Amino acid sequence: MDKQLHTELWTSWASLLRSYAAAHGLNSRHHAVVEVGADEITLRVASRWLRFTHDAVEESNGTKTGFSLQEDGTVKLNSITEEMDLAAERLAREMMHSE
Repeated sequence: MDKQLHTELWTSWASLLRSYAAAHGLNSRHHAVVEVGADEITLRVASRWLRFTHDAVEESNGTKTGFSLQEDGTVKLNSITEEMDLAAERLAREMMHSE
């Protein structure tokens, strides 16, 4: 994938996570923090976190699975391709509303 396209998709992924976490935070007692770097994005909610790198996502419970951004604007999580916005919304919802 072209480096510039990957950078744009990476930025979009971070933005979607931040937006959906904020939206789900309206109905949650928790607050989410999204930390963004060139090689890592971390979504933190209370003591839990998801850490995205360019090829994996790691959970605070120690689980690590595959992750990649696709040229068509989808993401591949654990070998399952999903629309980027739907995946970000689902992950933010799960993080904000799970105990």
